[in-house]
Amino acid sequence: MGYTLGYSSPALPDLVDNKILTSDGQQAWFGSMVAIGAIFGGPIAGMSINKLGRKYSVMICAFPYAVGYAMIASVNSVAALYVGRILTGVGAGMTSLATPVYIAEVSSPDIRGALGASFQLSVTIGVFIVNVFGVPLSYVWLANVGCLVCALLVVLMLIMPETPQYYIMQHQRDRALSVLVWLRGPNYNSDRECREIEDNTNLKKNDFQYKEFFNAYLYIPLTISLCLMVFQQFSGINAVIFYGVTIFQSAAPSIEEHVASIIITAVQVLATLVAVILMDRAGRRILLILAGIGMCISSTTFGVYYDLTKNSTSSANVSLTNTDLGDSHTPDLTWLSMMSMIIYITAFSLGWGAIPWLIMSEIFPTRARGAASSIATAVNWTCAFIVTKEFFDMENAMTSAGVFWFYGGVCLVGVIFVVVCVPETKGKTLEEISEYFSRDQKILDFPIAEQIT
Repeated sequence: MGYTLGYSSPALPDLVDNKILTSDGQQAWFGSMVAIGAIFGGPIAGMSINKLGRKYSVMICAFPYAVGYAMIASVNSVAALYVGRILTGVGAGMTSLATPVYIAEVSSPDIRGALGASFQLSVTIGVFIVNVFGVPLSYVWLANVGCLVCALLVVLMLIMPETPQYYIMQHQRDRALSVLVWLRGPNYNSDRECREIEDNTNLKKNDFQYKEFFNAYLYIPLTISLCLMVFQQFSGINAVIFYGVTIFQSAAPSIEEHVASIIITAVQVLATLVAVILMDRAGRRILLILAGIGMCISSTTFGVYYDLTKNSTSSANVSLTNTDLGDSHTPDLTWLSMMSMIIYITAFSLGWGAIPWLIMSEIFPTRARGAASSIATAVNWTCAFIVTKEFFDMENAMTSAGVFWFYGGVCLVGVIFVVVCVPETKGKTLEEISEYFSRDQKILDFPIAEQIT
């Protein structure tokens, strides 16, 4: 998934140099087509994890990836590039749902946070790798490497087990128990955990119906998940990553463009690695709150940077036309842009990069996990497409400073939402979390700053 999200960064210059994409509009569509495909990929995976199982759903994600990359590598036309990007986007959408669900269901409570955050870590590593490969390789060979990554996914998943929750849904208790013994070890009380999964899964009949979303035990966790997805995307992460290379080059113009991209993605990898370490120690809520505050402050200073540089440019123009008034010194503010970029990327990677996907995989009951997660995934990728496509229109209407101040405001609202509405799930089994939301609740009776007990 990370390889696909980062593919356009090193591929676009090569496509432009080869005169395949000849306009800014074509380049923008090439980058955003992934989000369009991912919007549909989430619901496909939501149905697949219930019909085919979690393991095979992860494996079939490789199919749209492989077909998409094959089209990009072999057909030299704009239309083929667009279709290829849409197909790889379908794979990304499927991956963003199936993988967190699989990880959550095979993990024990004490390490589920770290393993769940490792999904985002793998995404950032994928982005880093494609930027490294983009230095020596053309867009065609980058696509060929993408096909090899798909084959590697299938091979490695062959040796992995299906999740015990899916086996219980299929009334295959013996298989579920054997998987738990394989995952937890012979000294663990696997039979007790198997009974807990059975009790939670069998609270209601297995055939899930969408009208159940009107029940509090589903619409409350669904609302929490959807809001986290909206705040994640409208925090402006795509805009910050888009401007990251430009800002980095303004601070260090001697650094080549590809090297700047590698440095930026390396910061993401390191910060996400720290998040993996902290996830089961600090908890989800505190990381979201601290990360949101850091993002709010850095987005605000981004806006200040753009506002000051705009004013400095205006002052410089005035001084050029009024040289008799004396020299006018324009301060160098690249340090402010650099600091803002690094703090923002670090804060996002520590909290809002991984945790919305982790919480999505935790707070829905087993029966509804596919349907609810597909809705959350579709909303996330829809917001990603809106942010990507509308950024320039927002910039024209609000100025660059206004856009980043808007993003800072969204981050602040996101922090308040976490404080008021998001419970802590650290160290709790999926069954305990499901029971927590299944208690008697009234409409809009949100879990205000509660610890699940």
